[in-house]
Amino acid sequence: MLNTCSRPSPTEAIRGFTLIELMVTVTIFGILLALAMPSYSQWIANSRARTTTEAIQNGLMLAKAEAVQRNAKVQFVLTSGTPIAANASSITASTTGTAWMARIYRSGGTYASADFIQGRSSAEGSTNTTVSAGQSTFVFTGIGGLFPIPGATVNINVTGTGVSRPLRITIAPGGAIRMCDPGLSIATTTMGC
Repeated sequence: MLNTCSRPSPTEAIRGFTLIELMVTVTIFGILLALAMPSYSQWIANSRARTTTEAIQNGLMLAKAEAVQRNAKVQFVLTSGTPIAANASSITASTTGTAWMARIYRSGGTYASADFIQGRSSAEGSTNTTVSAGQSTFVFTGIGGLFPIPGATVNINVTGTGVSRPLRITIAPGGAIRMCDPGLSIATTTMGC
């Protein structure tokens, strides 16, 4: 005869958690979360600084590549404004701007919407980051060099609230663009400045 009843026999253990076991688990999880939170917050801050640094570096490289491809001067502008085609003529350069614009360079200083190549808004992952640049604009020539040639390497430093590893972009007089960590020495690691 088949037993169709699904009741456990008195000798079988009933599976599940007791209230005490569940409370202990939640308490341990809470303690681990409290210990990990400062590290997680610092990781988020460092990620935002890296995002900003990489975005600026990518913008510089884009401007340089466009200059070579077009065989014309292309200007990279750090700004706090909104980098869109409609603002190509009115964008204000800023050494503390976290946004950027690449546009065809006009020696007269008068720009049209058609001169706009690309831009990046500071709202795209740059919250709580701070930029400090040696200069706010860079003009790349058709051979990838800078115009005018700066007398020394120009630095763009990126840091922010809670950042433990600030980053730097260096632009050499010849037009070489490099991201490095100012906390490390170039003598000991290629990631150093």
